[in-house]
Amino acid sequence: MENKLSKWGFNNGDPKEKSLLSIRSVLETIMENLKEDDERVMIHLGRGDPSSIPCFRTSPAAEDAIFDAVRSAKFNGYAPAAGIYPARRSIAEYLSHDLPHHVSPDDVFLTPGANQAIEVVMSVLARPGANILFPKPGYPFYDARAACSNLEVRHFDLLPEKGWKVDLESVEALVDDHTIAIVIINPGNPCGNVFTSEHLQEIAETAKKLGILVIADEVYSHLCFGSKPFVSMGVFGSITPILTLGSISKRWVVPGWRLGWIATIDPSGVLKKSGIAECLQNYLEYSANPATIVQGAVPHILEKTTKEFFSHINNVLKEAVDAFYSKVQEIPCFICPYKPEGAMSMMIKLNLSLLEDINDDMDFCTKLAHEESVLILPGKIVGLKNWLRLTFAMEPAILEEGLDRIKAFYLRHSKVKGL
Repeated sequence: MENKLSKWGFNNGDPKEKSLLSIRSVLETIMENLKEDDERVMIHLGRGDPSSIPCFRTSPAAEDAIFDAVRSAKFNGYAPAAGIYPARRSIAEYLSHDLPHHVSPDDVFLTPGANQAIEVVMSVLARPGANILFPKPGYPFYDARAACSNLEVRHFDLLPEKGWKVDLESVEALVDDHTIAIVIINPGNPCGNVFTSEHLQEIAETAKKLGILVIADEVYSHLCFGSKPFVSMGVFGSITPILTLGSISKRWVVPGWRLGWIATIDPSGVLKKSGIAECLQNYLEYSANPATIVQGAVPHILEKTTKEFFSHINNVLKEAVDAFYSKVQEIPCFICPYKPEGAMSMMIKLNLSLLEDINDDMDFCTKLAHEESVLILPGKIVGLKNWLRLTFAMEPAILEEGLDRIKAFYLRHSKVKGL
């Protein structure tokens, strides 16, 4: 019998366009342009994973917690769908420190990293005809998971000239009777912004007026090193229901440990009455769990990590961004509207009018990799064509060398020669 697989159209669509939903696949495509005979070390400014850099090594308490969990032999089996109770309790207590009300362990659901938390939430919220609001620029994994769930996406603007604040007028213009939620990323990925308490309250009140819930992506919580402190969106959970997404990946610099969570911040009980909380639990019954060993280590990680460790990481990031921002000003084709105050990356506008033989942001990144062995992420991937996303979570010397190479690339392609 003839094989029938071809009739199902597995190759339908443009694979290049689909790959734009994945940061990893785009960076891999750019890496194909690296010169094999370039003896210089490749400098990766395109991803937010500094875990291999000595100054970003995770806390001793976190390492000890994993070791103790393994040696205890208590965490070698399957875990409950929502996660083991001690881990959920410790995360509830951790989140409660930032809130005016208490989070219950029953309000916390563990996932293998925040990416799977996004997958779970998109799958649970997806209903025929429903739409959801994502920021532009934003984190492309949201778009990918929404597409997999046939959930219509509408993008609202973040305003670079206003510190990447949410354009609330554009939000209101996008909403209709089928809009279910809005995603707010704070501290901002990819922009490095930190929202004020006043602006978060404006967002919550807008969501209440529009009758939608807020998905608060707080993966970079407390990674703040500017003038604004981190304020959790959950502070305004009494105004509108909040689903908070978090993880240990960024604050503890252990993205490979794959431990994230979803927390329902909902003093009014809207999420329980609507059935969303129960749907989260039900979805997790058929989903993967974080490694039980990591779950077992969570209470020790959250309770024993010192304030000195967190201060160290924020100080390293502040020193890096200060040097980075200053150095960026030396590259005329780069326009940086905002100095980051949080997270690990920033957005830079590309002035193509100053460059020869560069067509767009993807072309810039591809040729930069080939000529200078420097990787950065095209802004198109995060929603802004002819912008660039660069991470500054690097050793200062490597960061400086990377920017020196980018400057050399600019001089080579500048329309004004002899600078």
